[in-house]
Parts: sequence; C-alpha cells; structure tokens
Amino acid sequence: MAKLAFNADFYRTSYGDLSHMSEEDAEVHFLKHGIGEGRSGAKGGLREDLPQRIPPNEPVLELGPFASPVARGKNVRYADVLSTTALRKRAIECGIDPAGCPDIEYVLSDFDLSKIAGKFSAVISSHCIEHQPDLVRHLQSVEALLADSGRYLLIIPDKRYCFDHFLPATSIADVMTAYMRRHRVHEVGSIIEHWALVTHNDTGRHWNGDHGEPHIANTMEPLTRALREYEADPTRYIDVHAWQFTPISFLDLMRLLNELGLVRLSALEVHNTPRGRNEFCAVLERKNS
Repeated sequence: MAKLAFNADFYRTSYGDLSHMSEEDAEVHFLKHGIGEGRSGAKGGLREDLPQRIPPNEPVLELGPFASPVARGKNVRYADVLSTTALRKRAIECGIDPAGCPDIEYVLSDFDLSKIAGKFSAVISSHCIEHQPDLVRHLQSVEALLADSGRYLLIIPDKRYCFDHFLPATSIADVMTAYMRRHRVHEVGSIIEHWALVTHNDTGRHWNGDHGEPHIANTMEPLTRALREYEADPTRYIDVHAWQFTPISFLDLMRLLNELGLVRLSALEVHNTPRGRNEFCAVLERKNS
C-alpha cells in the first residue's frame, strides 16, 4: 500500500525529541503518532517548499492563481476561469490587493484544459482541484498537458482543518458518479454542503479540537440560499467544493484511479498536513509513454 512521504533522517533531525530513534522506530512513530500530531514526514511538505520544485527554465502552467500564484517567472503561464480584469475586480471585492493577480493567458470559463496548446514540464494548482466538477477528467486533462515525466504539483485543503470538517472524505463512489455522469457543473448536493453543512474556517481552532457545528444547526437560511442559487440556473457553474480530502484519502483515491486505468498520473509524493495548517502538498508524475 502507498504511504505518505517519509524520510527518517529528515524526521529525526526536524524534531529533537526523536533524534535518538532508529530509522525503523522513527517510521513507526510517524505512522502511529506523527501523522496525527501534524509532524512533517519529509522535506517538501510546506506551501513555501513548492516553488523549489518548479523547473526554472522549462514551460510551466499554473491553474487558478487568483492573487497569490505559487509560481513566478517568464516561463510560467496562467489559466483561470476569470480574465485578468475580472480576477482583479474579484480581488478588490474580497479585500485583497489586486496587484498580486498575474496576467491570465488562458481564460477557461468551462474548465476545458484542452484549449491550451503545448506541453508543460509542470502544472501547478493551489486550492483548485477540490473545485473541479469532474475529478477524473480534470486529472486526465492535466496529464494531457504534461510532457513525459512531467509533474502536477498541488496544494490541497485538508478537510479536517477547514470549513469542510463535518463533511465526509470523498469516496471512489463519489468520484465515479461524477465521471460516469460527465459532470460539467456542480450538483445541488455540493452546493447544499458548501452553504449549509460546513462550519467555521479557523484552522487553529480545528487543530485544538474546536470544530463548532454546521451552519444549518443554527438557521435554515444557508439551506434555502443554496436551493435558491441552484434553482436560479442549474446549468450555471457555482464556485463550491465538490471534493473533500485528507492526505491519506487522496493517496488512496489516486491508487484506485490508477488501478482502474482511468488516470496515468501517479502519486510520487503526498505529504502529511503540518500542524497549524489546513493544507497538504502532493506531487503527481506523468509516466513516460
């Protein structure tokens, strides 16, 4: 069975209380205690580590950068559902400095990555994959954009430490339902979950065991709002989470999709979520043809 990224030397030197352990004991500690304690098992598990994995002189594509792209440089191209102007307007509405928004070369209002020409050594996304209506086709589309041995670098929210806490981790049944039904927009269930069944988004509180309660526990307004939004136009894309992951659940889903032959991107690294953070890093690799 595939495992979360782990390096005994990194683990022991990063945490002084573990420096005396053997390699075997360190790995046992990580599996039994470290994962739950939010200890990083290997180098490369932090958001700020990801830019070091980006090829500096090869073509790179970042999806959904909003106002804080992970990658910068002349070799980087950006794709988003909004144009540069619309993205900056949205940033202002959200109280974010619009100067951080990069120039969007590919505007993909329908999420169709096949409209992007060329091959890339790396594709990057941060808090993007969970918004895709069809997870399988998204991964297939990214795979088609990657050169042989190209990598998909991801920063993914861990549902345990964000507003998705009370929602179950996505199952292979959920993923296959969206794939078989060829979802292009989110189903009403995802919209209800996003507005009515989520909780607070204070990461520190979640790590301390204070998860609050779903919004619907106090008022019906979020539920009625979700239904109104969906019924206004069921064919319109509404920006919500369709998928909820933990590092282990994401690793398991990738394994199953590989074994089904639906996705050739394989999990090269999936890191544990560090304590105090609500996201984990993953690196998927496109196998040579």
